Amino acid sequence: MELNEVTGQIIDAAMKVHSALGPDKSEYAYEACLEHELKKRGLRVRRQVPLPIVYDGERIDAGMRVDLVVERKIAVELKAAAKLSCSPTFAPAAGRSAS
Repeated sequence: MELNEVTGQIIDAAMKVHSALGPDKSEYAYEACLEHELKKRGLRVRRQVPLPIVYDGERIDAGMRVDLVVERKIAVELKAAAKLSCSPTFAPAAGRSAS
C-alpha cells in the first residue's frame, strides 16, 4: 500500500473513531479504538513503540513512546483535549513580565 493510501486510511479511521466515541474520551480510549479500526482494515499496527534518543553516539531510553506505528511507515501521535483554543495562553515565567 502506498504512503498516501495508508495516510488516507488512518485519517478515515480516526474520523470514524471520533464520530463513534465523541469528544470526551481519554487519549487511551481513542488509541485503543483506532488500533482496532486500523487492524480491521488490514493494516499492521503497533502501539506504544519505544522511541530512543541518540545522544553522543549512544541510544538512550528516555521513556519516550510513539502512540501508534502503522505499516512500519507512519507514526501517529494522538492528543485529546476537553477544549481547543485558537490563541494559546502562556503564563509568564517567575520574575519576568509578560511583555
